[in-house]
Formats: sequence, structure tokens, C-alpha cells
Amino acid sequence: MTPYPVSAAIQATPQCEAIVDQRGYVERARQGDHDAFAILIDVRLARLDAAARLILRDAELARDAVQDGLIRAWRDLPGLRDPDRFDAWLHRLIANACLDLARRRRRRPIEVELTAIHVAASPDLSGALADRELIDEALKRLDPGHRAVVALHFLLGMPLTDVATSLSIPVGTAKSRLHYALAIMRANVSVESDAGPARVPGGQLA
Repeated sequence: MTPYPVSAAIQATPQCEAIVDQRGYVERARQGDHDAFAILIDVRLARLDAAARLILRDAELARDAVQDGLIRAWRDLPGLRDPDRFDAWLHRLIANACLDLARRRRRRPIEVELTAIHVAASPDLSGALADRELIDEALKRLDPGHRAVVALHFLLGMPLTDVATSLSIPVGTAKSRLHYALAIMRANVSVESDAGPARVPGGQLA
């Protein structure tokens, strides 16, 4: 279930149209147009879900977090002053919904099998995710805050300055979390893998 209606006509709308006319859709959604909001979300939902699964490591919790984030987005959208910041604003809501849920479920054991994720903006990370078991083991050693930085920076393509703003942390903290996360992933792959050089994300820290 989603907090917006999705008609057959909306589902058939080409993704490129939603991207090109994003400002128009955001303006319409701000005025209460459910169909415009549905178009905006439809082309982003898979990537938002992938980011939430990486942060929470639980498919059901990820769906709950995305749902919570989308409800907040629909409720708070009239207050978004700059339509061009819609993506960064939405990513922040989803990340915060994930972290809120993680805090509430901190004592619950979480296990999940990662599924393949297409990451067009980061070929290195996309290649690393092919080694699912190794990366999964490395992610187990990271807390949700570190996984949030990885998800926002690599999966959602956000600059670290925007990641820091979204998570309400200093840019230096975002950089250190990303550096630590990458180090853990590299170390895990290099120790566990006997098949040549480790394939791990090599994202820039600045």
C-alpha cells in the first residue's frame, strides 16, 4: 500500500517525462494533486526501497520505513520551498524514517539476504555488490548510521554535503563514516576472498 493512488495511466507514464517535468509535478503535488505525487514517487520507489533495505537490512522494515517516509513527504510537501530540492528532501525523509525505525527496533535481531541492486551512478559499488555474501558480512559490522551514509552516497548519488545535511551531522562526520564503512568492506572482502583483488566501492570522500 502507498499513501497515494496509482492509476493505470500513471503507471504507463514514461520515466523520462516525470524527470523532465519534475518541477511541474512537484508544484502540482504541493497543491494536493495525488496523481502528480504518484508520478514523482513511481520513478523513485525502487531506489528508495533499495536504500532502505541497505540501511535496515530487513525487507519488511524497509517497506515500513519507506511508507512512513512517503506519508511524511505527502504531509510536508506544501512546505517545500524549492521544487528543485525535491530529491534531496525526499531522501532525507526516507533516511530519517529508516533511522527512527532502527532506533525503535534496536533490540530486535535483524537478518536479511541482500538482493542485486542496479547502481548506474557508481560502477565500483555495483561491481562490489556482486559479492553478496562478503558485502553482507561487512554490512553486519556497520550500524544503521554508517549504512545510511553508504546508501545515500552510493545508491542515491547524493554528495557528502547533502548526506550530512540529510542526517543532521557535520560533513566531517559523514566523511569519516563513509571512510570507515569502505574500510570495513575492503577488509572483509580482502580477508574472505581468494579470487584476486577485492572489488569494493572506491567512492571519493570529497
